[in-house]
Order: sequence, then C-alpha cells, then structure tokens
Amino acid sequence: METNQPIRWRLGVMMVCLLRLLSSGSCDRDRDFKMCGTWRHGKEPLTLIYDLKKGCDNITISANQSCLSVQGHITGQCEIFEMVEQSLFGEDTAFCVYWEPLLDQLTLEMEQKNQTLCPPSGLYDTCCTGLSHGPNLPKASYGIFDAMIHGDPIGSLTQPAYTFHGEKTSCKELLCAEARQGSNHINIIEDATFRSRVLGYWELPCVQGSVLEMKEDFQGSSVNLPALPDLSIEKNPSIYLPSCLKDPGSSKARVVCSIFTNSSLFNNQLERNNIRILEHVVGITVENEVKNNLPEPVRISFHHDGISVNHSRTCVSWDTRTDISVHWRRDGCETVESSLEVTTCHCNHLTYFTILVELKSRPVRHLLSLTIITYLGCAASMVSCVALLIFLTKQRRAKETSAPVHRGLATSLFCLNLFFFFTGTLANVGGAELCKIVGAALHYSLLASFSWMALEVFHTFWLVYMVFSPSLKTYMWYLIGFGVPAIPVVVLFTMPDIYGVREVIPMDDVSNPYMMCWMVTSDSALMAHYLTNLLFLTLVVLSGLLMLGLVMKKIQNRPEWKKNRVAFLSIWGLSCLFGTTWGLGFLDFGPLSDVVHFSFCILNSFQGFFLMLRFYVLNKMRKQSDCSSRGSSTGSTRQHMLQEKTCS
Repeated sequence: METNQPIRWRLGVMMVCLLRLLSSGSCDRDRDFKMCGTWRHGKEPLTLIYDLKKGCDNITISANQSCLSVQGHITGQCEIFEMVEQSLFGEDTAFCVYWEPLLDQLTLEMEQKNQTLCPPSGLYDTCCTGLSHGPNLPKASYGIFDAMIHGDPIGSLTQPAYTFHGEKTSCKELLCAEARQGSNHINIIEDATFRSRVLGYWELPCVQGSVLEMKEDFQGSSVNLPALPDLSIEKNPSIYLPSCLKDPGSSKARVVCSIFTNSSLFNNQLERNNIRILEHVVGITVENEVKNNLPEPVRISFHHDGISVNHSRTCVSWDTRTDISVHWRRDGCETVESSLEVTTCHCNHLTYFTILVELKSRPVRHLLSLTIITYLGCAASMVSCVALLIFLTKQRRAKETSAPVHRGLATSLFCLNLFFFFTGTLANVGGAELCKIVGAALHYSLLASFSWMALEVFHTFWLVYMVFSPSLKTYMWYLIGFGVPAIPVVVLFTMPDIYGVREVIPMDDVSNPYMMCWMVTSDSALMAHYLTNLLFLTLVVLSGLLMLGLVMKKIQNRPEWKKNRVAFLSIWGLSCLFGTTWGLGFLDFGPLSDVVHFSFCILNSFQGFFLMLRFYVLNKMRKQSDCSSRGSSTGSTRQHMLQEKTCS
C-alpha cells in the first residue's frame, strides 16, 4: 500500500486552498498588478483588442480615438487574440486592468463591469510579476490620462500607451512568501475553479502531502507525511486512518493528507484573542466523499516544543464547506495531551486540523471554592495582623530590636491581604487606571511580604550566629523591608502592558471569567513576574535554608542548646514556612494540580493567622520557661533576647 506516491493526477473535488491577502476593512482582493486610468476616445464605433501570449516580457496598455488594446507576453498558459466592439457613453471612460500571476488571470474592468481576458488556469512553475512602469510617452489628443498604479499616479496627461516590464518568479515560493507577509490579514478561500487545475500544489515549499489508496481489504493504516524543508522528521505529525473511512460499497478510494508548516496562513485574527496555532495544520480528505460522524475517530498526533502547564491546548478543525474564512471550531474533536511535547487529536470528521494554544492561563478547576477559601483566609489574616500589631505595640517587648521586624512583616501581610481581598471588586467597578494602581499596590505588598519574611529569618540568624555584633538601626530595617520592593514596582509602573485587569477563567463557566487587578497577560508582564516575584521568593527560601545550616553548624555541640533543639527547629521551621508555601506554585501540574491549588490558597491566605499563632506559641513558651536569666536585672537587651530564643 503506497502512502507517499507523488500526485500527478487531477483531484476533481479535492479541496485546494489558494492563499490570498485581504486588506483590513475591505472585501476586495489585493491585486498583484492594478493599473487604472481614463480612456479619452471619440464617438462610436469603438473596439477593444486583446493580444496576449505566454512568457514574461511586458504588457502594453494603449489607446487611441477608436480602440483600447491590452497586449503582451506575461501569461503562464493563456493565449488570446480577440477584437470586441464596445458601446460607450461620452468621450471619457474609466477602466482598470488587473493581473494576478498566481492565478494566471487577467481582467479588464470598464463601466463597473469585469471582463476576464484570461481565466484562472492553475499554479505554474514561474509567474510574471513585479511589473514595473516604463518611460512616459509624449502627450496625445486621444489616449489614457490620470493613470494610476495601485492608486499612485503615474501620469496625468493624455498618453497613447503605457508599458510595464515583468520579472520571472517561482510561483510556489511567491505563494508562501505572500501569505507570510500578510499573516495579520490572511484568509484562506476556496476557489472552485482551481479544484481540478492546481498540479503543483504538493510541491509548494510550505505544503507537502501524501496519498493513501484504500483497497477492499482496508483495515486502517498509519500515514507518514513527507518532511518539509524546515521541519525535522521527529516533529512530523503522525496520522492514523480508521477502517470506517472506506465505504463498504466501493472497491477502492483515495485519502489525501496534507501538512502546512506555515501556520500564519491560517492564523487569521487569532492572536488578537490571545490564541495562536501551536505548530502545523494538517488537512485530510477522501476523494469524492464527505466524511462526518465517524464511528471510530481519526487520530492525529502533533509533535511540538514543550508547552507550559499554564497554557491550555485544544484540538480544532476548520470546515471549509460551512465557513469561507478561517474559523476554528472545537466540535467533533477531542484533545488528548499525551505529554508536554505531544498532543493527539481524536476527530470524527475530515477537514483541516490543528492545535490552538491559549496564551492566557488555562481555566481553573473549582475556582469558586478556591475564591471563598481565599476570602476567608484574607479576612482571618487581616484580623490576626491587626491583633498582632496591637500586641507588639502594647507589650514591653515593643522596644526590643526584634519588634520592628515583627511589625514590618505583620504590616506587609495586612496590606497584601487587604488589596487581594478587594482586587476583584475594584477590577469590575473601577476603570483601567484604577486597576493599574491597585495591581501595582498588590504587587508591591507581595514583594514587601517576601522582603520581611527574609528579614525575619535573617534577624533570627543575627541573634543566634552574631551574638556580640550590634543590630541594625530601626530605620534600616524599614528601609530594606519597605524601600527595596518599591524600586522594581515603580520601574514597572512606568512601563506599558504590566499592570491592569487580569482574567482568571473558571473551568465550569469559561464565558464568565473572574476579574482581578494584577499583572496583565503579556510577554513583558511574564518577564517582570520572573524577575521580581520568582527572584524574591527564591532568595527568601534559599537564604532561610542557608542561615539555618550555618546556625546548626555553630551550635550543634553546645550543651545549652541541645535541650532546646526541638523548640528551636520548630520555630525556625515555622519562620521558613512563610516563604516555602509560595513555592507550591511550581508543583501545579498533572494529578497534583487540584491538591496544590487548595494547599496554596489555604497556606498563603491564612499566613497572617499563622504569624499570630507563631507569636502566641513563642509568648506561651516564654512564660513557661525556667531560664535562670529570666527576671535578672543584669545583662544587655541582646542577651535577654538571645536567652528568650534559647528558652523558646
């Protein structure tokens, strides 16, 4: 059974897509050559003369008192010589001549009526394009005036003729290059006149194909598509055709499979909606048959670069029988994500298939439940932070060097939970500018919380490891904790496409997204996220682990610390918990996704409550401690603090 034989026969009803550029805001096709002008002539009788031959030399459009002629050597197949009498009113008649080399079509438009001089005849090896205007001729009484090329004037005076010289170009390369250049305004249209005439279709540099002949004993088969010039064999899509494709009543049938490596031909306006074609487009059709609602699906496996777990993949198809322009639909296709680098589509019909990737985050499961948990956690954390701030202010420990660090962490967590609690409301009722400000404030609160988490760990390290070194001044703690995070936020706030409205799509209602003020979905915002949030988080976690190791190495042989080791590690572990819980976001993939989402929301939204719980435990342990130095009137404040750490 042959699967890669070259196509040299005509496909009577095979879908052949001719790629044409469409101007935005216009329904007319862009023409490769469009010469318009006004023919100044005498009274009837008037004659139109067509004299066209194959080749690529020049085309001359001339006129005099009684006739208008179009003659030259620019066509690939068309040859015509014809004289047509024409009835016109007045002495000035507007006209246009259109030449489309990819179609090998020449059209004359006069009095808003089109006359096709050379009908579409196929895609040939060479096209005559790039027609350039020759020198102007002397003024005449009759001829052509107000001549224009694509709307640009080339002569206002009346001239007897205009000559344009052409250049030979590969039609196949021109077809792919033209589509790439117009990827923002491309539609693919079905041209019925080409269904039986495009013989070089499979040899295009951006398209390849295979033909499989299904005989009487056809039981299903895999199809290996030929590799394109810029596509490695490992990334070639693989296709499995089920046995139900063949009609039991026919002795044999042909299946045509094609692959387009230039996805921009089909992108249309997708990227405006944060969606793009992942890799390639595969077309499958059975000769002279329409296949829908197959009992066993066609399987198409796309091999591609790794896709982030935050982006969703969807198998789609474009039915050219119902949609003239590119319109990708999910109906009839099931998406199977085999791995990060392989996506398989199971489809119950035949047409063009591809994978769409959402550039925004994938839909979130159980979003309503997660939102309720987060709101409850934020409310509990705000109350806890306020209670902790009151406690730190009224207690005698308010003047200790550790108090500014504790107050800074409590304040930053309070602000983080406050802005997050109201971010959804403000995103819906506030304008874009307000949401940008709130998004920046929320980002600053997050970075400030990370900073104070790091300072909390560092302060504990300072008290234990550097016993006899003076502590930092209070203003230095505040400058570092609140000042450093402000630097990247201020810089990012001045940049476009960083802060604004962010949509979170619920899995159970994709048409009703949750709105919040945060970083928008853009490449620059994603880079800012990596360079700020992830960088700060990494520093918090790594610094905690490093300083814990240094402290343990220094005190592991001291007898006075051995009896308090469990308490010390418990307190330190709770301190490190503030940073490590945010790292759960890295585990958001596969079967762990739901567990990670709920754990992330619970642990991080209740952080203010955990902070208050930590101080409650410390205070209770301090009251129950029987340390000999407790209550002593001697010793420095640092010694008291160190003793409190050891007692805890």
